[in-house]
Amino acid sequence: MAAIISCHYCTFPATTKVFRPINPFRFPSASSHAYFRRFGTRCSTNKQHPFDLQNKQKGRSFSFKECAVSIALAVGLVTGVPGLDWWSNAYAAEPVFSDLSVLISGPPIKDPGALLRYALPINNKAIREVQKPLEDITDSLKVAGVKALDSVERNVRQSSRSLKQGKTLIVSGLAESKKEHGVELLNKLETGMDELQQIVEDRNRDAVAPKQKELLQYVGGVEEDMVDGFPYEVPEEYQSMPLLESYCGYEVLDGYNAPVTAGNFVDLVKRRFYDGMEIQRADGFVVQTGDPEGPAEGFIDPSTEKTRTIPLEIMVDGEKAPVYGATLELLFILCFPASFVKSVKSVFAYIFIYDYLDRSLAYKAQTRLPFNAFGTMAMARDEFEDNSASSQVFWLLKESELTPSNANILDGRYAVFGYVTENEDFWQISRLVMS
Repeated sequence: MAAIISCHYCTFPATTKVFRPINPFRFPSASSHAYFRRFGTRCSTNKQHPFDLQNKQKGRSFSFKECAVSIALAVGLVTGVPGLDWWSNAYAAEPVFSDLSVLISGPPIKDPGALLRYALPINNKAIREVQKPLEDITDSLKVAGVKALDSVERNVRQSSRSLKQGKTLIVSGLAESKKEHGVELLNKLETGMDELQQIVEDRNRDAVAPKQKELLQYVGGVEEDMVDGFPYEVPEEYQSMPLLESYCGYEVLDGYNAPVTAGNFVDLVKRRFYDGMEIQRADGFVVQTGDPEGPAEGFIDPSTEKTRTIPLEIMVDGEKAPVYGATLELLFILCFPASFVKSVKSVFAYIFIYDYLDRSLAYKAQTRLPFNAFGTMAMARDEFEDNSASSQVFWLLKESELTPSNANILDGRYAVFGYVTENEDFWQISRLVMS
């Protein structure tokens, strides 16, 4: 099985602090590497550790690729001499992160619908000012009884006011080919807002959430009508792969931010690859499937008779297109100027920098599609091969000590391509039955 991670058998925290001169920008096997101890979880069982779901090549503890990158890092940082020109060549590329605005700020968004709306490639402040108060109704309803309706009423009035004041700007942001449909949705949104106001005035708490969901669907439809064509060009080497360049399905797949990953999954569904396949992992943390019977670990493309693999595809917030083929930790360190890297000539300085990145930055780059929501869909892969995903897919079902929303060590390591937005109750029942 390709590797994904979770923890149910571990106690935390452990305080072991070690320096290891191996690649700190991979997620290694939990049972064998100091990095795992370094992060503060220690296994207390002899069962197979759920972080260590390796593929069928048993017992592999490292790869040549991991070793090569480790040597380059050690040489470049400790001696100040670029190992085989690796650093200088790497830094010649444009930085992946344009600034530090991608770092996490504010409370995490856990609603899958909201995550998909904010992930759309649009820049229209007026519609966002309508959207936010409607989403805030969810928090307002956490207050017991009809007292919650006072806060809901403020949310509705704020959203309605923003719609009236910003309607002209919203309409101007619609793609020309979709303007008629967008205006129709806006009119339904206005009518629905009045209906929600009446529901609140009637103190009908039970009717609030269904109406809120309906209005947010209108908002999402308007925002999608603002997308004029596909917003960027997929790299040439991946254009021959199945691509999804929009949204798809009730289990919403996001082709705007993961066209290769989502397109691969849709293609496999159309081929009926998953039909009749058993759930191969269900531990209460994730549900995973996609490993076919026999020696193959993924989908065998009939045209090539080889396993079809796809690149790791991560959209970083603030970027116009996804990054491919590397985890965000490695891409982040490559953003440091070469002159700075060459000036680091002390092992102690290396430890300090590694600690700083480890604690402060490396795991906080905000992905456009984060592992924040129940039912987050992502591709499983071999833990040391970024571009090894094929057919194995998993759904995140709960948070753990190492996967809290907005500070999730899965973010930037595994390609998210959608969220479950309907029938969440089925997954809740599945988690209870299969765990």
